[in-house]
Amino acid sequence: MSQIAFDFSRRTARGRSDFLVSDSNKLAVEWIDRWPAWPAPALVVHGPPGCGKTHLAHLWCERAAGAFVAGPTLNEASPSEIFDNEIDRIAVDDADCAPERILLHLYNCCLARGGHLLATAARPPGPWEIGLADLRSRLRAAAVAGVEMPDDGLLASVLVKHFADRQLRIRPALIAYLTSRIERSFAAAAEIVATLDAAALADRCPIGIPLARKVLTARQR
Repeated sequence: MSQIAFDFSRRTARGRSDFLVSDSNKLAVEWIDRWPAWPAPALVVHGPPGCGKTHLAHLWCERAAGAFVAGPTLNEASPSEIFDNEIDRIAVDDADCAPERILLHLYNCCLARGGHLLATAARPPGPWEIGLADLRSRLRAAAVAGVEMPDDGLLASVLVKHFADRQLRIRPALIAYLTSRIERSFAAAAEIVATLDAAALADRCPIGIPLARKVLTARQR
C-alpha cells in the first residue's frame, strides 16, 4: 500500500487499535492521559455524533479499569450492578440522555469512593436541561473537553487505517477522492470502507475511484 504523510500525532490505544490524534481531539486526549490527576471528580467530553467521543470513553476505561455504560440504558439496577463489582470509575456514554436521578447516584457513589466519572454528550453541561439541582451543580463543576469533527488530515488517515486493517491495497488518489466527498466523521469513514470492500467482492473488481464513484452515486439516489 502506498504511504501518505500527514501532519498529525499518532498514539497507540492500550489494548485497542491505534487512535489518531489531531487538533480536533487533542485536548480531550490530553485529559484522558492526565487521569487520575483530574482537578475534579468528573470530566465531560462533548462533541457532535461521530467525532470519536465513545472511542475516547473506551480508551479511558482501559486506562482506568473502569466500567463503560450507555446513558440511555441506565436503570434502577445499574448502580448495584456496577458497584457490586467494586468499580468506582465509570464512563457514561450519551450522559445527556441518561435518567437524571440514576446519573446523580452514580456520580455520588464515585465521589464517595474516591473514584471518577467520565461523561460524553453532544454539548457541554451548561446548556443541558437538568431538573435536579444537585446534578446540575455537579456537572457544571466538572472538567470539560470538546471534540470536533475530524479535519482533512485526520479523516484521510482514518480511511487509510481502515483499509489497512482489512489488508486492502489502495492508492492515495482514492483517499483524496473520499475525503472530499464523505461525511466528516469517524463513523462515515468506517462505513464507506466496509461498503467498498463488500462492493468490490460482489463486483469482483478493484477498489478505486470508479467503484467509489458508483457507490457514492447510488447513495444519492
